[in-house]
Order: sequence, then C-alpha cells, then structure tokens
Amino acid sequence: MRLHHGIAIVAILLIGLGLKLTFFSAPPAEADAPPVETVRMDISQMHQNIKNLPEQRMHDMTFVFSEGD
Repeated sequence: MRLHHGIAIVAILLIGLGLKLTFFSAPPAEADAPPVETVRMDISQMHQNIKNLPEQRMHDMTFVFSEGD
C-alpha cells in the first residue's frame, strides 16, 4: 500500500512540474546590445615592426645517428 502511495506522489509531482513548465514558461530575454565596431589588425605590418625578439639557442641532435653494431 505504501508503494502505491509513493508512486502516486511521484507521478503527481512529475505531472505538476510538466504543467508548470508548460503554462508558466520564462519570458524571452530582452537584451539591448550596442553595435560592435570591428577592429582590424594588419598582421604583415606587425611582423615588419617587431625588433629584438628573444631567441632560444639549443643543440639540436634530431638527426644524429650513432655508428654502432
């Protein structure tokens, strides 16, 4: 008997939640977005203006093969 009451309560809650979502839905958002100005960057000009970049030197041993067996 308790199981039937529990199932009925869960069913009523689910039906109530479904009705609430159906009839009391949230109003759509009203946002006033100002127009956005696009900013353009000239990448080639940036590359030409760059001076004195830090550099990292390393001893590259990528294609050094040992003379073994």
